[in-house]
Amino acid sequence: MRVSRLMLVTLRDVPAEADIISHQLLLRGGFIKRLTGGIYAYMPLLWKVIKKINLIVEEELSTKGCLQTLLPQLQPSEIWEKSGRWKSYTKGEGIMFNLKDRQGKELGLGPTHEEVITQIIDQTIHSYKQLPINIFQIQTKFRDEIRPRFGLMRSREFIMKDAYSFHANEDDLQSTYKEMKDAYEKIFTKCGLNFVCVDADSGAIGGAASQEFMVTAESGEDLILISSDGKYAANQEKAVSLIDEGKLLKPNKPSIISTPNQKTIDDLCHCNDFHPSQVVKVLIYIAVTEDGKKHPVLVSIRGDQEINEIKLLNQISYKLKINVIDIRIITTEDIKKQANIHIPFGFIGPDIDDNLLLNAKGWEKKFIRIADNSAKELKSFICGNNVKDEHKIFYTWDLINNQQLICDIRKAKPGDRCLHDNTQKLKECRGIEIGHIFQLGRKYSKSLNATFTNDKGTEENFWMGCYGIGISRLAQAAVEQNHDDSGIIWPESIAPFEVVIIIANIKNIEQKSMAEDIYQKFIESRVDVLLDDRDERAGIKFKDADLIGIPWRIVAGREASSGLFELHNRKTKTTDLLDLNSVFKKLSEELNTEKL
Repeated sequence: MRVSRLMLVTLRDVPAEADIISHQLLLRGGFIKRLTGGIYAYMPLLWKVIKKINLIVEEELSTKGCLQTLLPQLQPSEIWEKSGRWKSYTKGEGIMFNLKDRQGKELGLGPTHEEVITQIIDQTIHSYKQLPINIFQIQTKFRDEIRPRFGLMRSREFIMKDAYSFHANEDDLQSTYKEMKDAYEKIFTKCGLNFVCVDADSGAIGGAASQEFMVTAESGEDLILISSDGKYAANQEKAVSLIDEGKLLKPNKPSIISTPNQKTIDDLCHCNDFHPSQVVKVLIYIAVTEDGKKHPVLVSIRGDQEINEIKLLNQISYKLKINVIDIRIITTEDIKKQANIHIPFGFIGPDIDDNLLLNAKGWEKKFIRIADNSAKELKSFICGNNVKDEHKIFYTWDLINNQQLICDIRKAKPGDRCLHDNTQKLKECRGIEIGHIFQLGRKYSKSLNATFTNDKGTEENFWMGCYGIGISRLAQAAVEQNHDDSGIIWPESIAPFEVVIIIANIKNIEQKSMAEDIYQKFIESRVDVLLDDRDERAGIKFKDADLIGIPWRIVAGREASSGLFELHNRKTKTTDLLDLNSVFKKLSEELNTEKL
């Protein structure tokens, strides 16, 4: 390809809309063009990157026996209603674009395809003898992001690889899950990325187990906690840990103390010489279920710890068998709407009476009561007395009649001890999610009544797994991890071109002729090469080559008359002055291509 035909338009200034470096460089290098918020055109340079990523993905999945397909982007609401996800994905802050056709039928633009593929497999596969099946596609997905940002990282339209596997039993699902994890590791390694595999929350997709693949980068939206030896890693939403015992409160006769205006843990401890680890902190949340019901949730946790709201939502859904679609802490605005309810914020105890909710409008009349392990382990503690300006001291759980759901809802944090090895401490880094794999179990096959005949001749629901890679997100993540002050440094395997040839002076016949000869030789050898044949100053060409990040640069310049060329490595920034044969020999070795 010649630059004069590439439609290359680069920018020297940083676009105002771009907050992170990868977004800035993709815009400046002419890789993407913004149409509107969260919607971008993939220009020829980026499309070459995307195709190379796709090829790596397709090759690796093919070795695992996966079948490639293409599923409809427009999906009927009926199958999403069967799975129970239509309301949560389309109402309120739901992420699905949805519409009605001219017959009034509701449809959605697919953010994911669990329902679609489950229905298709149910109509196609009837016997255990036809299993397992692993089917994947690479196509555009749509999500109505509330605040699209960071370019391709959080956009409304993006390219994704999603795969779905179907099995006769759980053991076979777990076997495929491991195979896909192996395939993902090979894919991301071939793409030239530094990544980490972490335990993760399954989110709205659901399922028994899931892991995320993260590209480590300072600008990453996700906080990852990793043990010192690197053997444990988890997204903070999922991470578990051990905490230090804290400062014990010696048992004594329970009593009530006056705590005027001491609503916060800090105020309470400062005024009374308490330690936060001696306090049971109690907060009230509102959990909204799919049927629209609002459940008040009373949460108890040790005073020096924080609540992980993702864990809280999941525990309520799992333990109580109700589908919670949203959870948020109660606000003063909520109370203003409840004229007949008076909650003593700052002085709430875990034994607050359900009678408080008798006059609540639009809420269930009984608290869901949850205590984190950190609070339940306290033998003696301080807590609110449910009366303004009063706390209880030396209180115990034996004095509380209300039944508590005991579970882990605590936010793990850096410095905590690792649960798998208490000699290891957790440290933090930030990451960009590029892949996610799930063991779905029978969640979708049961809700859509998708069955097969097992080896005993009876009908049984499929076991399922799903496996996603954000293709366009991966491309930008590679830039976030590989750049310098001059521009992008693409990994060779996914670079839009492997080599760029620069003619320092286009009017110099000798330079131009030698560059053309090398260019033709590369094309014959199937090297992905770009020839900068523009009538521009050499400095502009060098800056553009650095900006768009081509791994190798050959310059036909002043030494061309001596039969020598500059060979520059974009990553190492080393430059060699070589004759033509030496250039070909070195690049044959570096690019692992047939002899030039």
